[in-house]
Amino acid sequence: MRLLITGSGGFVGRHLQHQAQKRFPDSEILPSIPDIRDTQTVEKAIASAKPDHCVHLAAVSTIGAARKSPDHAWEVNLHGTLNVARAMLRHVPNSAFLFASTAESYGTTFQRWTALSEDAPLAPGNTYAATKAAADLALGAMAREGLRVIRMRPFNHTGPGQSPDFVVPAFASQIARIAKGLQKPEISVGNLDARRDFLDVRDVCDAYLDVLMANKSLAPGTIFNVCSGETRSIRSILDDLLTISGVNAEIVTDPDRLRPSDIPVARGDATLITSRLGWRRQIAWEDTLRDVYEDCMRKTTA
Repeated sequence: MRLLITGSGGFVGRHLQHQAQKRFPDSEILPSIPDIRDTQTVEKAIASAKPDHCVHLAAVSTIGAARKSPDHAWEVNLHGTLNVARAMLRHVPNSAFLFASTAESYGTTFQRWTALSEDAPLAPGNTYAATKAAADLALGAMAREGLRVIRMRPFNHTGPGQSPDFVVPAFASQIARIAKGLQKPEISVGNLDARRDFLDVRDVCDAYLDVLMANKSLAPGTIFNVCSGETRSIRSILDDLLTISGVNAEIVTDPDRLRPSDIPVARGDATLITSRLGWRRQIAWEDTLRDVYEDCMRKTTA
C-alpha cells in the first residue's frame, strides 16, 4: 500500500502515520506535498508518486485561524483540496481519496437537538466550517465524474500532541503549568456549558484506515460521521482533568476564548460507519484525558 497523507506533519497526520505503520507494516508512507495551493507542485507529486490511497488532512484546521485569515482558509481548504482531488482523478483515477471534512459543517442544524446522521443538511456557522463544507460538496460532485472519494465528518477529537489552540490541551497545558509552579492557580476558559461529542484521535485514525481497506466496496461520494454518539460538557472535561492532576485552581472566563456563534450541543450518529465497517470507539475517554495531561506535563518546562 502506497499511502499519501497530506498534512502528515500535523496532529492527526502524525497519529495516522503511526497507526498505518502499526496496522500495515509493509505499507509505504509517501512524502507529503509541501503546499497544496501550488497546482503544479501537486500535479507533479501525485503523477510521480502514484499513491494507492490519499488521505487529505492538510487544512487550516481551527475556527480562530480561519476567522483571522479567511482568504487563506479558502485557498487551502477549498482550492487546495480541489488541486489534490483533480490530480488524483487525472493521474490515479482508481485510487482512493479520503477527505477529512468536519462535523462543524452541520453548524446550525445541530439546533435540532438530536444526534445528526450523514443526511443532515450542512449549515456552517463560521468561516472554517464554510470552507470545509464547500470542499465536501465539491468533492461529492466530483464523485459523479469518477473520483473515488469518501468524505469523513469527524466530530471533536483530541489526544497527545494536539495544539493548545484546542480545548482539551488548552486546559491540560494550563493545569500542567500550575502543577509545576509556573503559573498561578487560575485557568482561563471560554464557554463551559457547550456540549460536544468527543473521540480519541487514535480511534479517528482507525476509522480512516478502516475506510481505506473497504474502499472498493464503498460507492464514490460516501459520507461517514466519525463520532461517539454521546456528548459531554466542556465543564466536565475541565473537572476531569483537575481530578486527574490533583490541582486546585480558580476558573476565570476569558472573553477572547468565547466564540461568537457557539452551538450549545453537537452530537453525532455513527450508525452508518458502525453497521458498514464495524468501527466503534475503542479508547476510554478517561484514558484519552490522562494521555493528554501526561503529554502536557512532559512538554511543560520552565
